[in-house]
Amino acid sequence: MSSLAVQKAPSAAGATGAAQGRPPLRRRIALVPTVTLLIGAMYCLLPVAWVVIASTKSGRELFSTFTFLPGTGFTDNLSDLNAYRDGVYWQWMGNSALYAGVGALLSTVVSAFSGYALATYRFRGRESIFNILLAGVLMPPVILAIPQYLLLAKADMTDSYLSVLLPQILSPYGVYLARIYAAAAVPGDVVEAGRMDGASEWRIFTRIALPMMIPGMVTVFLFQFVAIWNNFLLPYIMLSDDEKFPITVGLQTLLEQGANTPALYTLVITGAFLAVLPLIALFLVIQRFWSLDLLSGAVKS
Repeated sequence: MSSLAVQKAPSAAGATGAAQGRPPLRRRIALVPTVTLLIGAMYCLLPVAWVVIASTKSGRELFSTFTFLPGTGFTDNLSDLNAYRDGVYWQWMGNSALYAGVGALLSTVVSAFSGYALATYRFRGRESIFNILLAGVLMPPVILAIPQYLLLAKADMTDSYLSVLLPQILSPYGVYLARIYAAAAVPGDVVEAGRMDGASEWRIFTRIALPMMIPGMVTVFLFQFVAIWNNFLLPYIMLSDDEKFPITVGLQTLLEQGANTPALYTLVITGAFLAVLPLIALFLVIQRFWSLDLLSGAVKS
C-alpha cells in the first residue's frame, strides 16, 4: 500500500504542474472578446490603411507596386487635386461641411426638444407617436429619397442647398435616442422641483434638463454629422449643379470620369483620404463630452 501511494504522488504533482503551466480556463475564455474586437478593428481599419497608402502613389505606382507599399506622389496628387477645375474639390468639401454641420445641429436641436417632450410630458397619443418614430428608425433612408424628391420638386426647391438640408433635420433615430436618454438622465423629481419653485417649462428645459442631456446630444450630433457627411443618394437625386455637390457625389463624378481618364483615380483616392480627416478631427474634439457627469451641468447652473 505504501509503495502504491509513493507511485501515485509524482503523477499528481505532474498534473498540478501541467495545470500551472497553462492559463486558467476563465482567463482563456476572457481572451475571446479581445481577439474578436481586434479582428473587427483590423477589418474596419484595413480599407482606411489602403486609402492612406494609395494616396501617396502616383498613377504609375498605383497599378504597378505592392498594395501596402507607400509611394512618392502624395504632394503631386495634392497639387493636381487642388488644380482640378480651379479647386472645385474644396467647394465640395465646404458643401459637405455646410450640409453636415448645419443639418446635424438642427437635427440635434429638434431631437432634444422632441425627446424631452416624449420622456417628460404625459399626453394623449404619446405612445403612438413614439411607435411611429420607431417605425421610421426601421425604415431605410433609400425608400424615402424618391418621395422627398417629389415633394420638394412640387415646392420648386430641388437643386438647392435647402433640398439637402430639410430632409435631414428630422431624424427618427435621433429623437429615439434623445427620448431614451432624457428618460434616464433627467429625474422627474428635479423637474417637479423646478415647477414648484415657479420656473417656466422653457427655463426648466434650458437650465436643468438640457445640461443633463448634453452627453447624449453630443452622441446624436456625431451620428447625424457622420450620416449626412457620408450621405450619397439624397444629394445625388436632389442636385444637378456640380458646384453644390457634397464630397460624396463629387468624388463619384470623378470616379466616373476616371473610367476614361485613369489618371483621375489618384485624385479620387487622395480626395477620399482627405474627406476622412474631418470626421477623425470631429471625433477627437467632441469625445471629451462623453466623460461628463450627467448631473454636473445642472449642479453648475
